[in-house]
Amino acid sequence: MMSKETEERIRAMTNAQRLEMTLEMIRFNLPAMLYGPSEVVDRRFELLRRQNDERNRIVLERLASTRNHGPAV
Repeated sequence: MMSKETEERIRAMTNAQRLEMTLEMIRFNLPAMLYGPSEVVDRRFELLRRQNDERNRIVLERLASTRNHGPAV
């Protein structure tokens, strides 16, 4: 969970700044993600896929619920 300060700082960034930050995190973390036996690396990426799928599911459910209830007044 991000702190409110971090969240505000990220929201204040331009798209280009957020992309730059994302690419820097990938460059920094990828070697560690690929380190180890292939079974371990596969498990790491499977966990990331499951977590991403779960986040996407939640977003889609919330979007669907706002559609069913109409816009807030």
